[in-house]
Amino acid sequence: MSANNRIQWLHKRIADMRYPNASRLAERFGISHRQAQRDVEYLKNTLGAPLAYNAERRGFYYSAEYSLPTYTAVEGEIDYLEAVTGADTPAAKREILQMQIPYSAIVRIPDKLTRLELQQFIVGEESRGDYICEFHSVEMFLGVIFAAEADITILKPDWLRERLLRAAERVLKNNKETKL
Repeated sequence: MSANNRIQWLHKRIADMRYPNASRLAERFGISHRQAQRDVEYLKNTLGAPLAYNAERRGFYYSAEYSLPTYTAVEGEIDYLEAVTGADTPAAKREILQMQIPYSAIVRIPDKLTRLELQQFIVGEESRGDYICEFHSVEMFLGVIFAAEADITILKPDWLRERLLRAAERVLKNNKETKL
């Protein structure tokens, strides 16, 4: 697995609030603990992730909302693996490298018509009426939920549901204060 895959795995676990740490990263990918620490440092220092450590859970979490940047490299440019390890790898010779992995959410969708409206995001069904969705843009996904005009419930993750509630509260507040 490439360093990009490790960073994506680490980001996904942190975003899902699973509190990964360097030891788990090293175990998962069969790398040294020091290399895993370099991956964590790269995520924090170079990619600007708001990483914090929870001693009780023995793992990392984001102290603020964060998504991986989309990184595109053309052939011949230095990629993350070269920057971290100094190695000249086949990964550096790829024409395009994208570092963003999708967010995932579990949503309750009340009817078939609404399910069709969200079909582009649905990747699986967790239980009857509860669907696993993946998306790259939080704003676009929430916009589709607003536009659906249906009783959609975000079951997981909590941060996404809270963001939707904050946005709805802001819209309601602004529109209550506006007098035409």
